[in-house]
Amino acid sequence: MPDASTRSFRRAGVFLALVATAWFLFIAPGVSLATTDASSPDDPVETLRQQLLELQRQMLEIERRHTEEIEALKKEIQVLRGNSAAVAVPEEDELAALLRLAELEAAKAEQSTTEEQEDAFTAKGLSLQALNPEFSVTGDFLASYRHQKGTRQHTDFNFRSLGLHFESYLDPYTRFKAAVPVTTSGAELGEAYITRYALLNGLNLTFGKFRQQFGVINRWHKHALDQTDFPLALRQIFGEGGLNQTGLSFDWVLPPLWGASQDLTFQLTNGKNARLFSGNTLGTPSVLLHYKNYHELSKNTYAEFGLSGIVGWKDQWTIYRNGSPDTLNGSLPTRVFGLDFNLLWEPTDRMRYRNVEWRTEFYFLDRDIMAPDGSGEDTIVAWGAFTYLQCKLNRKLDLGIRLDYYQPDQKDYADLGGFLAPHAFTDDVHFWQVTPYATYQQSPFVRYRLEYSHLERRGLEKPEDSLIFQLIFAAGPHKHDRY
Repeated sequence: MPDASTRSFRRAGVFLALVATAWFLFIAPGVSLATTDASSPDDPVETLRQQLLELQRQMLEIERRHTEEIEALKKEIQVLRGNSAAVAVPEEDELAALLRLAELEAAKAEQSTTEEQEDAFTAKGLSLQALNPEFSVTGDFLASYRHQKGTRQHTDFNFRSLGLHFESYLDPYTRFKAAVPVTTSGAELGEAYITRYALLNGLNLTFGKFRQQFGVINRWHKHALDQTDFPLALRQIFGEGGLNQTGLSFDWVLPPLWGASQDLTFQLTNGKNARLFSGNTLGTPSVLLHYKNYHELSKNTYAEFGLSGIVGWKDQWTIYRNGSPDTLNGSLPTRVFGLDFNLLWEPTDRMRYRNVEWRTEFYFLDRDIMAPDGSGEDTIVAWGAFTYLQCKLNRKLDLGIRLDYYQPDQKDYADLGGFLAPHAFTDDVHFWQVTPYATYQQSPFVRYRLEYSHLERRGLEKPEDSLIFQLIFAAGPHKHDRY
């Protein structure tokens, strides 16, 4: 089927042929009659007729050439499309395809010209900021009112800590992490360690100073606790800051057991905890072992069970004979055993708005000592536990209550030297505490907590009631990380 240009040429040729025929049939005879000599060789009419015939011949030649070019273009398109067989394609479609190809080539040429004209300059040094560690800041502010008979100061405002937290991947296998709490009395190194992942299949290795994996709560930072402070038994046995030492930690992911995941942690640290290992002059390391078992009871309920144990040694003792102190050497162990359990109900479709959590930990201290009264070796036994129940009412509000109990040993010589407290007292003493609290999370960056506690140290001090308001704020990528 001829295309539009071919039809136009053909119509022009027919029109010129009709004009020439009409001239010869009607106009030319009349003109010849009016002239005296129509057949003369210089007759202008004859000249015009010859010119029209030549023009008609040229139009036909142009039409023939155009048809040949169209056929040649058809063959080229078929070759480009990979068609070995000749296919009858409408000439309009073929021309449209040619126009599209021409437009694409023109666009490529324009883009190439633009790229040649525009030079992009980049400062690769600016990308070095990606090597900087991630930096976060946490703030922990307390306002408290305490009532205890015999005390004069009842109110207090305490900016407990401004936490500086650093974290960075040193390479695809190693991560660095550090926490530096800054208080009104100065700054100290809370944690600083690197973790080498996948040292072996399922094994990670940590070097540095870190909060140890005794139970669960001891591993957390204070600003990330569910209450304002660590449980009572943990503070009495390990000290106010918990168990935080320097050394190595091996963390294994064990094969599943009866559908439950398992982790095993082995830590070898320097034995510098002042409450447990003061007098470790030989630098004998302490050894910790923690086993965790995690199981999904249902799609909404999860249970975690753990066992912990740590042993360390003390080799220097102060003995009082006739009121005079004397130093004895002899390495004796201190052992602490623990059990932790956590049960969490959290509906999968409402987990950000509803949950109920029950957490419990138990501690047992078995400490061999040289009695300060010079009576020889002896053993101190103390134990304690806590349990709390916490419920998320909506996305922002949590309510909970925690119960604490601690039972130290009773020794007649406990006051000598003062190093046995609070693991042993001369009187029959026990501690218990009840702490209801409410936590309001304004945003992921700001939390408020209101907490009331009633603490009794039976046989030691008078009861104490406290009302504490806590503000926790965080800035940075890690915000309220527990550790």
